[in-house]
Amino acid sequence: MLEALSEDRIDHKKPRHDGMTYIIDKFQGFDKENFETIADYIDIVKIYGAFPLLLKEDSLMKRIDFYHSSNVLVSTGSTLTEFAIREKVFEKFLESAKRIGFDLIEISENSISLSLEEKKKIIKLLDLYDMRGQWKIGKKDPRRQLSVDETVKKMNEILQISHEKIILEANLGYNVGIYDEKGDIKWNLLSAITSKISPNSIIFEAPLEIQQAVLVAEFGQRVNLGEIRLNNVLSVESQRRGFLSKASFSITPVKKGPEGSPATKFIHYIIRSKHPIDQSELIYVTNLPRRTVQASIEELKEQGLIIEKNSLDDTRKKVYNLVKNEWI
Repeated sequence: MLEALSEDRIDHKKPRHDGMTYIIDKFQGFDKENFETIADYIDIVKIYGAFPLLLKEDSLMKRIDFYHSSNVLVSTGSTLTEFAIREKVFEKFLESAKRIGFDLIEISENSISLSLEEKKKIIKLLDLYDMRGQWKIGKKDPRRQLSVDETVKKMNEILQISHEKIILEANLGYNVGIYDEKGDIKWNLLSAITSKISPNSIIFEAPLEIQQAVLVAEFGQRVNLGEIRLNNVLSVESQRRGFLSKASFSITPVKKGPEGSPATKFIHYIIRSKHPIDQSELIYVTNLPRRTVQASIEELKEQGLIIEKNSLDDTRKKVYNLVKNEWI
């Protein structure tokens, strides 16, 4: 209906690389016919917590088969995975998950701690059983939140050993991860993370409607969102297509222009006009001292306006790009 009035989806067919919507199945009742109608806009469903342990295997397999018939992937929750790792039955758990029909295994360090070597072993086991692993970064307990540096370090560690997107923990959407006690986004934290980790490598858990609206407004239709309630799927898809939701009208505009010295603003203008660009080119184009250029780059990274990556032409060099251009 009136398809020409809505924006085209870049990744409109599954399996999508970007613009993914990830829902949670807490065994709430739902109409199968309605689910099939909106299934095109759902990429993954995660079966919540330890619920798979409480069901008869036949019932669980039947539910997973239903999702597969709608071209939706099915994931375990990290609670179950952490339990299997802690009890040293992870391989047996993988064997059962594969047999039952799960596609993805969610892994986190909410109540356990894993070394890089242990993570590599987990990746090898996942490959052995032809399973995909999705790593979740963050803590559910508001009193045990990771610092920006710890978050980025753990995310970079996973990106070195896995090609899957990383899930950013939000729990219920309050006082955890990038959200404050009211559920509003901590912009400094979000900017600090996305200045170092490309946003298309992240699935942002966003349980609240306002969070979904803000993240779509900030990153566009290609943002990956998790912890979406079934009754919000069409609302999220509408926003991806350029239509405002009720929650959109509650968004407070955020100033995204560069702050700081004239040199910092000038460097931002150059990067915006000519990207990707390395530090040597910036020094040549601006005729500014190396130390001034380096300080400006650090300021812009902290503000979440640019991202630093290795040059494809020379891995010894770093190149700089606007954060939003990472989606192109």
